[in-house]
Amino acid sequence: MLSTAVVPDGAPAVPPDQSPTGRLVRALDDLARVQRESAGRIARDLDLPRASFGVLRMLDRCGPVQLGDVAARLRVDLSVASRQVSHLVDAGLARRTVDDDDRRARTVELTDGGRDVLRRAHELIEAMSAATFADWTADELTAAAAHIDRVTAAVAASHDAGAQESSSTAPASLPRTTPAHRGAASA
Repeated sequence: MLSTAVVPDGAPAVPPDQSPTGRLVRALDDLARVQRESAGRIARDLDLPRASFGVLRMLDRCGPVQLGDVAARLRVDLSVASRQVSHLVDAGLARRTVDDDDRRARTVELTDGGRDVLRRAHELIEAMSAATFADWTADELTAAAAHIDRVTAAVAASHDAGAQESSSTAPASLPRTTPAHRGAASA
């Protein structure tokens, strides 16, 4: 039996996973899980780590980019992006080049081998999607994509606003605690 909490105004509280936002979060969790499974299956079919598949797709959409841009677009740490790019470079699917606009900077771009892998990936995705959504109309697919785009934009904006807020409220520097400081504080 579910217990029902009471909110201050006397109305019963809705359990978190039954509120509209709770249901949305649960649905997004479920979607993320099956998306990871699908991407993992495609990556295995292509003999790639799943993370590499995401980097390839990002490079395909964005063209040559600097490593920092790879990290930012994938929302991962620079060290993670560097490892993922290194794997693609070692596999001959991407290459690092000198940026024509800034000779000090290096960009990452797809090789012909990377484009070939992506062509095969697109064929697999298209076949999987056609089977998955065979009974959906074009209007339903378009509406679903629009809703997912809207959710993605809202979550990204919230994340970005939170990151800006936390960085603007963080102290510029924290006092360094040394044994001398601790001794002075306890004296």
